[in-house]
Amino acid sequence: MRTLVATAVAVAVGGLGAAMNPNGELRAQGGRPTVEHRAFEIEGHGAMPYAVSVPAGYDPATPHPLVLALHPGGAQGSYYGSRNMRTIFEPALRDLNAVVVAPDAPTRRWATDVSDRGVMALLNEIAEEYNIDRSRILVTGFSLGGRGTWFFATRHPDFFTGAIPIAGRPGDDPLDALGDMPVHIIHSRADEVVPVGPAEDAAGRLRDAGGNVVFTALDGIGHFTMGAYVPALREAGEWMTQQWAER
Repeated sequence: MRTLVATAVAVAVGGLGAAMNPNGELRAQGGRPTVEHRAFEIEGHGAMPYAVSVPAGYDPATPHPLVLALHPGGAQGSYYGSRNMRTIFEPALRDLNAVVVAPDAPTRRWATDVSDRGVMALLNEIAEEYNIDRSRILVTGFSLGGRGTWFFATRHPDFFTGAIPIAGRPGDDPLDALGDMPVHIIHSRADEVVPVGPAEDAAGRLRDAGGNVVFTALDGIGHFTMGAYVPALREAGEWMTQQWAER
């Protein structure tokens, strides 16, 4: 498989940050990353658009974390994953100093064989292109992407070392496959689209099995107010950093 560079120019991640100001806007700390738009050829399927964000001051001699950021559903288009990454995932997780990869779901869903094959092949290629610390590989996503987070984490616990599902259904994924992988679940009790119950139940089952899990329940935030989940995602990223450091 080969990566086709669709847009070789950098895309600025502007004015977004690590804290909410009084107007509810996000302010990012640290320098702006470089973002490239590319496409990855999935064998037997076709091209999958994706974006890769490289942190400011990236040093190829230093291993960096890798983050897979999975977009939600909705009105999708080319580089829909990039838009969500640049406005939500990358600013919230900027302190990780990670390479962030945001593909577009090749079948409009993450929990499919085509998505699984394509995304994992892409990640392995990215891990060869950049200096990636294999002990710090995170998967996260919102709604449809939250469902995808459960999907990828449970199917590839030998690859991912952390998961942050946000407002996503666990489905029937085998939770025991996660072992001691750090999992930080974020869900709103006011979610009118994806009920909180299954996510809370999954947290309980992981906890009962001795898993390393945190469940963050938000109040008064609807499903479509995605930006309001950012502070919790930032805190989850800080927690994940601590879990990696203690291993």
